[in-house]
Amino acid sequence: MTDAGDSSLGDFEDPGQFDEASEASDEPRTDVATDASEVSDAGNEPPADANADAADESAESGFERYAMDVADAGTAEGIGTVSVAQGLRVAEDSDETSLKAFVTVGNREDVRIGKYLMVPYPDGEQLFCRITALEYAQEFRTDDATELTARRRMRTDRSEFTEADYKYIAELSPVAVLFSDDGELKRRMVDRVPKPGALVQQATDAEQIKTGLAIPEEGVFLGHLSVGGEKVRTAAEPPTVDYRLKDDYEDGDPLVFRHTLVAGGTGSGKTHGAKNVLRQYLGRTYTTDDGRDARAAVVMFDPQDEYAQMHDDNTALDDEWARRLDREGIEHGGHDDTVALIPKEAGVSYPGRGHRADQVEFTIPFSVVDEYDMPWLVAGASLNENQYPALLTLLNRFFRNYDGGTYQQFLSFLDDPALKEELDETGRVHEATFDAVKRRVRSVPSGVFDQDAKPITDLDTTLVRPGGLTVVPTYHLSSARAKEMFVLAVSAILVDDKLSNSPRSARIDETPLVLGMDEAHNFLSGADNVQARKVVGKFTEAAKQGRKERLGLFLVTQDPQDIADPVFKQVNTRLVLNLGDEDAISAVNIPPSLANKVPYMEKGQMVVYSPDNSEPVEVTGLPICVTRHGE
Repeated sequence: MTDAGDSSLGDFEDPGQFDEASEASDEPRTDVATDASEVSDAGNEPPADANADAADESAESGFERYAMDVADAGTAEGIGTVSVAQGLRVAEDSDETSLKAFVTVGNREDVRIGKYLMVPYPDGEQLFCRITALEYAQEFRTDDATELTARRRMRTDRSEFTEADYKYIAELSPVAVLFSDDGELKRRMVDRVPKPGALVQQATDAEQIKTGLAIPEEGVFLGHLSVGGEKVRTAAEPPTVDYRLKDDYEDGDPLVFRHTLVAGGTGSGKTHGAKNVLRQYLGRTYTTDDGRDARAAVVMFDPQDEYAQMHDDNTALDDEWARRLDREGIEHGGHDDTVALIPKEAGVSYPGRGHRADQVEFTIPFSVVDEYDMPWLVAGASLNENQYPALLTLLNRFFRNYDGGTYQQFLSFLDDPALKEELDETGRVHEATFDAVKRRVRSVPSGVFDQDAKPITDLDTTLVRPGGLTVVPTYHLSSARAKEMFVLAVSAILVDDKLSNSPRSARIDETPLVLGMDEAHNFLSGADNVQARKVVGKFTEAAKQGRKERLGLFLVTQDPQDIADPVFKQVNTRLVLNLGDEDAISAVNIPPSLANKVPYMEKGQMVVYSPDNSEPVEVTGLPICVTRHGE
């Protein structure tokens, strides 16, 4: 991985170092003459006046060659010129666009698919584009060059390759036209064709690159712009191009409240990357509906006990790295206001040895089932369309008789044979349905509700703290069902209070909130049962309304295809790291040119697809975690 502080450009050779390349930009058929001299020993030299004829033909056509000196942008090195040999066309339909460049011999080894290039217009505007294909094309007619080249290789080393025997053509995809408006660099859609023979240059000006790709100058840092895993280099210091996510109100709401997905397989660096991004949100300030400026809080559900480490410094982040990060305005270091809010389950304990964050235990009071309308929380297995209404009937009856009743009291309530008989005789709940609901309720882990710890409903000011990080670890819990119950109960409380017109907690309601969930596929799948539909419905509502309520979802998963479609469709920003599964890659719905790269990405490399932020791009995350990570 290229070091962020490396100031070497090293992408293309200086064309001035190669007389042959320089001559090629001034004399139309220099390469022809060069190749002819190489094969003259075959006794079939081209006419001596070939170049003169070509020049005369150009003059007779009335086309004045585009002068390169007026196209000098002062920001890049030339790699070749715009070719018109196969047509030159830009169109509204990208499939009808034909824009190619001839790459000079000295630059061919360093040209790569995905590189960003500049093509100047005579009036000072510039075409920003990227390389989408590379090819060798035959330089001569097949009745001369092919024969001569074949004879020469038969006489000499057959592995010999003469670069100048062929044209090297780069196919370009126009991205935007850059122009100056009162001294400010702006972009617009491609609406004009460049001149034949125009100089093609490497894009090495950070402002041009950011403008061309519509990357905000300021915002939440995600990583550095890359191509093929190699960071894009500029002539500035630092030489990298920082990729940031829009985080102001100038053109709409900050994108954090339009939700983020981090997708990556095991070992792809998704947790490392997620920590680096979340660290940037801590302490950021947003404007609320009542005009206040409030610091954001982050609540993260953590199935592997990794995010509480964000309280601690990373010992590998030395002074030199800290200075680099400071120069780019990247937040780093452990976050002191980090609390591990520990779910209390009977018979299990939380080791908490991997971090120094404060630890506060909590329990889920059974009363939240009624208070926050969570009947699905007590269904231990799938309920059908008949059983779910029956559960509602039993819960409503119970809480009318037991204000603030406990889970054990509810079990005793269901053991009353008189209740079962009454409901069956009145036709409200059939006795077989009653028994089925009772079995489901008893299958819930008994140690989840009403334990010896503070109720989560009394910990709202601990759960959500302006500028604070709250981590809810679940790896220590006894079963997947217990983990699911804690995560869904706490997240539902947060979502309800953020979206309700009558919130129970003013703290939750008034604080901008980033709600993070690792292994999100375990909780937001589209499983075909009542409970799953209720949970997905709640998060879909959160995703739709979060923008105006200052609630942003931050979902981390290795199985994006398992996240329910209604939730997934509301996610604006997708950070896609290495994924080896074709279904997973297809599910994230990124442009095919970038999707094809995903299986080959190294650790920390990602595709960023955020339509309301920038063009789809490849980004390399920081090689070092800005907080503690791992052992």
